Parts: sequence; structure tokens; C-alpha cells
Amino acid sequence: MLQFFKNENGQTLAIDKPENGAWVNIVPPLKQEEFHEISEELNIPLDFLSDSLDIDERSRYELEDNVKLIVIKTPTENNSFNDSDAFFITIPICIILTHNQVVTVNSFDNGAIKKFLSTFQNRHPDKKNMMVLKIFEKIVQTYIEFLKEINHRRNTLEQKLYDANRNEELLDLMRIQKSLVYFVTALRSNEMLLMKLQRTNFQGLNEEEDEFLKDLIVDTSQALEMANIYTNILSSTLDAFASIISNNQNQVMKRLTSITIMLQLPTLVASIYGMNVPLPGQHSSAAFYFPILLSLGLSLLIGFYFMRKKLF
Repeated sequence: MLQFFKNENGQTLAIDKPENGAWVNIVPPLKQEEFHEISEELNIPLDFLSDSLDIDERSRYELEDNVKLIVIKTPTENNSFNDSDAFFITIPICIILTHNQVVTVNSFDNGAIKKFLSTFQNRHPDKKNMMVLKIFEKIVQTYIEFLKEINHRRNTLEQKLYDANRNEELLDLMRIQKSLVYFVTALRSNEMLLMKLQRTNFQGLNEEEDEFLKDLIVDTSQALEMANIYTNILSSTLDAFASIISNNQNQVMKRLTSITIMLQLPTLVASIYGMNVPLPGQHSSAAFYFPILLSLGLSLLIGFYFMRKKLF
């Protein structure tokens, strides 16, 4: 679906066609005929518009026929119904700079673009570079917000895991771990992209815009560091819990082995007294109680020994 916006007197207005200085936003559902229409009307290479359809598209920039393409990875919630999939994934967004317009192509609903739309009235249509940098800023802010949400979920699940010791919390922690893998990979790629944009001055930034880009690089590095820290914490938590589970299993096996030994003693005594051979005291009136008392005594004795050795 094609959306056209322009900024007029501090207000964001939706328009019917791409005017000079307009922002063209392409959102799902995506139609191939719309790509052809925009490609012909704005003289944009068709592959620039279709690159966002590949969810594995890497962060990069490209120049063709004086049209600039910047592909950057953005975070989003995963709407998959599969319980083993990550809570959050990263998707590419294509930002295209023509002579007179800024075009954004989203293959999925994008929270960063929605945030940018809410502040679009503050953007001057002639300052395309600053518009792009502000989109970058919203993307970094979205990463940080999702990372904080991930950390909150991790803390909650850890507490539930230690209290309940259930597999459900373990599976959710693994989904968080997958989300962090997506974030670390995307943030590292975005950081390299922004550093290349700053080093090569691909957009032709002025001094103020260049300083703003440097701040975005710092923010991206901070988000990457947060993702790495949360990844390390989560990995340590899962390793520690695996050790706890293994230790608990060993304790259970010790107890079961001790109980098995204690139960074997009465069986042994009963087997001996069940033999069809003469036995001491077999003609006594207390012959029935003697093996019972002997079995109980041996069981209590071995049980006391196991308790002293802390096998229970």
C-alpha cells in the first residue's frame, strides 16, 4: 500500500500523489504493480524497491542513477504462532533518496516508522538527510526499548524458573536467547553501516548532520553492548540452571539407590527364611517375629548410616 505525506505549516498531511519534498511510505500489503508504478514515476530502480522483501537482506548502501539506497535492519515483534520461535526478530527497511522525495519500503509493520510518522510534522521537507537520520534515531530507540523489554522478561522468567522449575520457562528463555541473537547480528551490521556512511559521507552531510550521525553511532554501539551483556547473562543463567538440574538428578539417584538398598535387606532375610532347610529357632513360638524384627533392624541401621553420610 502506498502512502504519501507532506509537511505543511507544522502539520502532517496525507496526499494522493508524490509531490516534491513528499515522503513516500510503502507498507504491507505490498503489491508488485505498486512497485512498478513508483519505479516509473520517480525513476527508482525496481530492485531498490524489492530488496526489502528479503527478510535476510543485510544492512548496506548503494548508488545507482543518482538514486541512493540505504538498507538498515529494524526490530519488530514476531507474530509467529510457533512456540519455539523468537519473541522478536529483525527485518530490513529500505530508505531511498531521490532528487525530490524520501521513499521508505517496509515488508512488515514497523514500529520505528510509526514513531517517525508521529514526529514528521517537525521535519523540513528540504532536509532529506536529517529526515533519514531521524529514521535511524527511531530505529535505535526501538532497539533499546525492545532490549529493556527483553531484560524485564528475562528477570521475570528467571524468578519463575527458580520457583517452579518448569520446562515452560526454560523454553521462553530460549526464545529470548534467539531474539538476542537476531539483535546482536543486526546491531553489529547497523553499526558498520553507520560508520561507513559517516566515513564516506555517502549522503553529503553538513557539519550539524555529521555530528548527529556520530551520536547515532554511539547510541547503536550502546544498544549492541546492551544486547551482548544480556546475551552473556542469559547464557550464564541457562548454564547455571543446567548444572542445578544435573545436581538435582544426582541427588534423586542417590536417594533412590539408598532406598533400593534398604528394601533389599528385608527381601534378603525373607529369602533366607523361606528356604526349605532347617533354620535356628524355627520351632520357637516367636519364629514368625524374628525375621520381621531382623529385617526392620537391618533397614533402620542402614538408614541411619545413610543419614549420617547425608545420602538422604
